[in-house]
Amino acid sequence: MDEPALRQLLDDLRAGVIEPDDAVAALRRLPFADLGFARVDHHRALRQGMAEAVYAPGKTAEQCALLVAELLREPGTGPVLLTRATDEQADAAMAANADGTRTASTVAWRAADKKPGRVLVLTAGTADLPVANEAVATLTAAGYPPVLLADCGVAGVHRLLATADDLAAADAIIVVAGMEGALASLVGGIAACPVVAVPTSVGYGAALEGVTALLAMLASCAAGITVVGIDNGFGAASAVFRLMGSAGR
Repeated sequence: MDEPALRQLLDDLRAGVIEPDDAVAALRRLPFADLGFARVDHHRALRQGMAEAVYAPGKTAEQCALLVAELLREPGTGPVLLTRATDEQADAAMAANADGTRTASTVAWRAADKKPGRVLVLTAGTADLPVANEAVATLTAAGYPPVLLADCGVAGVHRLLATADDLAAADAIIVVAGMEGALASLVGGIAACPVVAVPTSVGYGAALEGVTALLAMLASCAAGITVVGIDNGFGAASAVFRLMGSAGR
């Protein structure tokens, strides 16, 4: 249940459209719903503006479908997300819950209306696109469809400099980079807006499956960069959602 749904419930109660017992029954589910294998947090959208996401790894296809159904069952207009889903998990969830939109391993239902703000998602290389696509899908569902600029890495820095006008016009930027993760520092030293860096597990031996990029981003001399965990496109998009929402308030 999100804030608009709660306001509608209170308005209906005030107007006599529903009985007090019906309102109590609706609110009884608000903290969480216990499905036995999971406790679905129905209060998160009211607290944070975005509902709990379903993280697919470790769950069966049936559990993914049931969790999505439970989140959609609650009144509200905000998005519902299934992330890191396999084909089997995505197919089961979409078969059981109509109107899902799949982007790579992310499936979204009930996307929010578009909100003001310009967000960029930059990748250092094409190999970083799976992580970037998770960020794009999450932002789009939250109402901030981004501009994706792929393959802007520092090995050919002129490709990034060609986007200087886009960097200057952005309200927030997500930088997705593996190898040595240098693109985040470069963007952070050019752009004035918040920059969220995502290290990826792309790279050869000394890249250490993303650890090198993570440490480089954390040690960046470009002040104020936010860094999320390795391959965490969803987390980067969620950080931008919080930043954009705070700016709007």
